[in-house]
Amino acid sequence: MESLLAKLQLEWLSCSTLLLFLFVFLLVFDMVKFRIPKNFPPGPWSLPFIGDMHRVDTQRIHLQLAQLAEKYGNIYSLRLFGYRVVVLNGYKAFREAMVVNGEDYVDRPIVPLFDDVLQNRGVFFLFMIFYSIAWHLTLSIMCVIRGLLMTNGYLWKKQRRFASHTLKNFGLGKKTLEPSIREEANYLTEAFGQYQGKPFNPRSLITNAVSNIICCLVFGERFQYDDEKYRGIIKMFKDSHAAQESIWIQVYNTVPRLMRLFPGPHQRFFSVVRSIQHFLDKMIQEHRETLDPSSPRDYIDCFLIEMGQNEDKEAGFDLDNLSLAALDLFAAGSDTTTTTLRWALAYMTYYPEVQERVHAEIDAVVGSSRQPSMDDRDNMPYTNAVIHETQRMGNIIPLNAMRMTSKETKLGKYTIPKGTPIMPTLDSVLNDESVWETPHSFNPEHFLDKDGKFRKREAFVPFSAGKRVCLGEQLARMELFLFFTSLMQRFSFSVPNGARPSLDYTLGFVRSPKDQQICAITR
Repeated sequence: MESLLAKLQLEWLSCSTLLLFLFVFLLVFDMVKFRIPKNFPPGPWSLPFIGDMHRVDTQRIHLQLAQLAEKYGNIYSLRLFGYRVVVLNGYKAFREAMVVNGEDYVDRPIVPLFDDVLQNRGVFFLFMIFYSIAWHLTLSIMCVIRGLLMTNGYLWKKQRRFASHTLKNFGLGKKTLEPSIREEANYLTEAFGQYQGKPFNPRSLITNAVSNIICCLVFGERFQYDDEKYRGIIKMFKDSHAAQESIWIQVYNTVPRLMRLFPGPHQRFFSVVRSIQHFLDKMIQEHRETLDPSSPRDYIDCFLIEMGQNEDKEAGFDLDNLSLAALDLFAAGSDTTTTTLRWALAYMTYYPEVQERVHAEIDAVVGSSRQPSMDDRDNMPYTNAVIHETQRMGNIIPLNAMRMTSKETKLGKYTIPKGTPIMPTLDSVLNDESVWETPHSFNPEHFLDKDGKFRKREAFVPFSAGKRVCLGEQLARMELFLFFTSLMQRFSFSVPNGARPSLDYTLGFVRSPKDQQICAITR
């Protein structure tokens, strides 16, 4: 009996010693891996293994980052999910990195979830923008757009150049696309009018309208709002967003090899992605069967033609990449503009005096007998200022998409090693107290000079800046003006009787207004 107890005690001590050794080993490994480089930006003391994640409140992280800047300076560091991340606060630090020394900050870190789905393909992936918890707000911020996901390599250059050239040929950023947007704006106002002033949630209608513009560019056609195929693809994107909000997605990104073996919401996410790709594969097959190389109809046609002509295997012109590129473009052309328009309606209900001035300017410049056009924008400085102020205050991508240094570089007085993730927060730029007169108030006067004329502001960077600036910026600007003025020309917006206007928001990667009912009263 005594010998048995001694044996058990010895085994217990052996296990304890092994566990202690393992813990010490991991602790030392953690300290070595995350040792602070020489002349690196300062930051708070991090805990072993979890770094600074215990500091993160997912609905306030943009505010928390600003508070940390008050203590550590406008260039500081945090340890977030396996990286030492350098955070940039304010326009001065943002401009130094993104504009002045932009070539040093063109790379992107890799997120396992995206890497497994995309396999280093695509053009500019905005498919994952609804991240809503800590993992989403840190590591995956850097990967909102697939062109962002790619490093600054040959494939990224070739695909971005092709996408930019092709979409411009179909009117991206040009007035040739304006008739399509104006036509869609008509469909949208008709859909709003069907509610006859009764309360409704405008989110799905705005999503449908905005998505249809990119559908014209990518698929060569628009869809009716009640089209089952169209509603199905929109639902699949919604399901993919919901799947990403699970804690298991965070765990997957932390230990992907292990999580691939287990069921869970992450597997649901991959299933939804496969369904979306199946839909796109069918669209591509239909295009292949009806392709006329002498008369391309859309982006898919142009890609198929390039596949037959481009012999460069490293450029990514193949069917798999076309499917992912089409997915990228469809998703990228939808959510950010939709969210901005939702913020615009929220601000109109919250500030009725601003809404009245917009109505008055539209009545004076456009009237009621014709639809607004881009030619009207220069004659509507106040309305233009309201749209810009909506983008500034709406602040829909407060943390920006992360960059990564492509080489060792200097930033301020600090040395930043190659491969360091950089978080150039847009929230801190759009609310910089040294730049904006009333940064925390909705004030269209920010974009008007003393004579009431529209003025540009350097710190207005909702599309980011530098080499990785949003490819669809010009399209978004056109959509925002035409959709907003068309809606405001026809309707007055308010909340239902007994309800209070709200500017409450939810924060994932995108800062979105909470769903609320509005009334669109015909003017």
